Amino acid sequence: MPEAPSGALIRMVEVSKVYRAGPVETVRALDRVSLTIEAGEFVTIMGPSGSGKTTMMNVLGCLDPPTEGKYFLDGSDVSDYSGRELARIRGRKVGCVFQSFNLIPRTSATRNVELPLVYAGIRDRTERATLALQQVGLGDRMKHMPSQLSGGQQQRVAIARALVADPMILVADEPTGALDTATGQEIIKLLVSLHEAGRTIVLITHEKEVARVADRVIHLRDGRIVNS
Repeated sequence: MPEAPSGALIRMVEVSKVYRAGPVETVRALDRVSLTIEAGEFVTIMGPSGSGKTTMMNVLGCLDPPTEGKYFLDGSDVSDYSGRELARIRGRKVGCVFQSFNLIPRTSATRNVELPLVYAGIRDRTERATLALQQVGLGDRMKHMPSQLSGGQQQRVAIARALVADPMILVADEPTGALDTATGQEIIKLLVSLHEAGRTIVLITHEKEVARVADRVIHLRDGRIVNS
C-alpha cells in the first residue's frame, strides 16, 4: 500500500471520482489524478468549466471521498473514511471557502464564524471567533448580519469561519467569483497574507490573474492534470 512521503501534507495517488449520470452511464469527474502538496505551499488549480476543479476541491477538502485511488492527508489515508469521519477531519485539519459564501442570513458574523466550533464541541467559541474576524479585518463588523455586509466582507466572514478552528489547510473554491474586480483583489491579498503567515492554501480558480499569486499552478482538463 502506498505511503505518504515525509513532509507531504497532501498526497493523491491515482485518484478517480466517478458519478452515475443515469441507469448505466457514468461520468469520470477525476481520472487517475496523482498530486503532492507540501506543508506551507500556495497551490492554484485551474481549468475550464467541467475540468474537475470543484470535484478536486471536494476531495481535497474532505467533503467527498474518492471512488478509486488513495488520498493521504497529513500522513493518514482518508480515502475510505465515512461521512462522519470526514466531517471530523474537516473540523480539525481543513477549512473550506466557497464562491457563494454560504453564510446563515439571520445570524451575526460572530455566530457564523462560531459554527465549526459548535459542531466540534469547543467552548471558547466567541473568543476564537472574535480573533478570526480580527485576523481578516472585520473586528468592527462582528455583530453585523450578512445583509449588512458587502460581498467582500461576507467573503471575509466565510474565510474567518474556515480559519477559526486553526486548520492546517485552507481550500478556497473560486473565492472571488461573486465579487467585483477590486474586491476580489482584496480577498486575494488576504489569502496571500495568510500564506505568508505559514498557512497551506489550495485555491481553485479559472482566472489567470488570480492564479499568478500562487507558488505553483496545476492545470486540469477532463479530470486529469495536464500541467503542474
